[in-house]
Amino acid sequence: MDSTHKTWRSYIWLWLVSGLLGLIIGLGSYTLVAAKASSYLSERPAVCANCHIMGPYYQSWLKSSHNVWANCNDCHVPMDTSFRFWSYKIVDGLYHSYMFSFGPEAQVIRPREASNQVMLENCLRCHSPLVTEFTKMGPDYYSVLNGDKKVCWDCHREMSHTQNASVSSIVYGNLPLPAADRPAWLESAIVRPKPLEKPGSE
Repeated sequence: MDSTHKTWRSYIWLWLVSGLLGLIIGLGSYTLVAAKASSYLSERPAVCANCHIMGPYYQSWLKSSHNVWANCNDCHVPMDTSFRFWSYKIVDGLYHSYMFSFGPEAQVIRPREASNQVMLENCLRCHSPLVTEFTKMGPDYYSVLNGDKKVCWDCHREMSHTQNASVSSIVYGNLPLPAADRPAWLESAIVRPKPLEKPGSE
């Protein structure tokens, strides 16, 4: 066995590791570009509709009174410190990515307890003078679970996404969905079903 062959074999693990890292970096970079990851650094509510499953919630916010005063972050992300804002946004974003990518999400999405805590904090942040004067609300959502206090949506049940928002509730909704990042050859090969006709369009 010559020295060249021995040298190549002795570095085969390096080639394999380099190839694997290249594959991970390449696929990861493409995923970030295709998912428009940088758009999530903005404050634009339309970004939430990048995932079609969020369409009903974007649509219901758009028709609510809150759309004049608050965007998604104002209600759903902590606002007390920059560290908490970004750490929560990153963790919550990764959780959403997992749920929407692998499909265990429900037809009707409801907040987790941690999300409820954040939303309650933000309700009080904007409406504090009113709610602290006339109600027994408090900033701790876990005291609500014990039955000691109330939350805003115990009474305001249709704020801001309504109780009926679900994946199948806006079949004909007009959403700002992003353009697909598909090459032309793949786009031309896709066989598309005939679009649904709106009721009463005949």
